[in-house]
Amino acid sequence: MAAIDKIKATFLEETGALSRFTARFFYEGLRPRYEWKEFFRQCFWVGYKSLPLVGITAFIMGLVMTIQSRPTLVEFGAEAMLPSMVSVSLIREISPVITALICAGKIGSGMGAELGSMRVTEQIDAMEVSGTNPFKYLIVTRILAATLMLPILVNLSNAISLYGSFLGVNIRGNVSWSLYWTQVYDVLSFGDIIPSIVKTFFFGFAIGLVGCYKGYYSSKGTEGVGRSANSAVVLASLLVFIIDLIAVQITDLLGLT
Repeated sequence: MAAIDKIKATFLEETGALSRFTARFFYEGLRPRYEWKEFFRQCFWVGYKSLPLVGITAFIMGLVMTIQSRPTLVEFGAEAMLPSMVSVSLIREISPVITALICAGKIGSGMGAELGSMRVTEQIDAMEVSGTNPFKYLIVTRILAATLMLPILVNLSNAISLYGSFLGVNIRGNVSWSLYWTQVYDVLSFGDIIPSIVKTFFFGFAIGLVGCYKGYYSSKGTEGVGRSANSAVVLASLLVFIIDLIAVQITDLLGLT
């Protein structure tokens, strides 16, 4: 019972601290002055630097999923439905979640390690002493960059994965470029695309928030930096699945599934 009570206390304490951190983000983010230069620099690092990894993963994902799905559809004589089935699966669920998990590993750990290093080397304390607001400069810019860049990465991932699917369809078949995209567009609707894009904003916000929170409150020297990076990845990945579950339930209640 003592162990369970300790876990409950730790969970509640962590939840309260993260809630205060979130409230401070909105408070600092809405107040001028805005750190535009640092914000655009973070957009470059979060978005552009993550694109190669996201693109390669998306291409392989679309290709492999198409190849693996073909035998099952052939058994039922529904091979012609392969582009339609794969496109819906990729756009609605697989591409946003996999891209978010990749970003949780790359962006979340990077933010946690970078801010953790700044904390243990007292760079953040030096910024506070010099009159600079480290929360606005370091935290707000990174969370906003992650929130805005992840939907862009997901949209690019969708396009690249569909191209990989096109190549997968033509490995054992012969489907023209125009016919493939006609089948894709015929089955997709705004009810498939809009929810998948909207939830990626929440994915990006959760990844940036957790990565910054873990790094900003890092402690215990270099050991704490590694622990912050590791826990940022784990917690951000868990939040991605939780947000996705909530989004699926909401779209189901709204009749968008």
